[in-house]
Amino acid sequence: MKELVRTNDPVLISWLTSALRDHAIEAFVLDTHTAILEGSIGAIQRRVMVADADFFMASRVLADAGRGELEGEPDGAADD
Repeated sequence: MKELVRTNDPVLISWLTSALRDHAIEAFVLDTHTAILEGSIGAIQRRVMVADADFFMASRVLADAGRGELEGEPDGAADD
């Protein structure tokens, strides 16, 4: 398993898992329960994981959607 993205954004997680499913890539969201237990301070991020064999294609899905700069960075942070 490889980590595709780490985020606190539930909309991004929902969109990404749906986009990956559309490309027949199974995604696993880890740390959901821990993130919920810690409250709203955002200290623990959820991780979207994919199988090693699917990582390249999953990365392409993310990049093709214009979200390839993610990897724990906020939008535009990679441009600074």
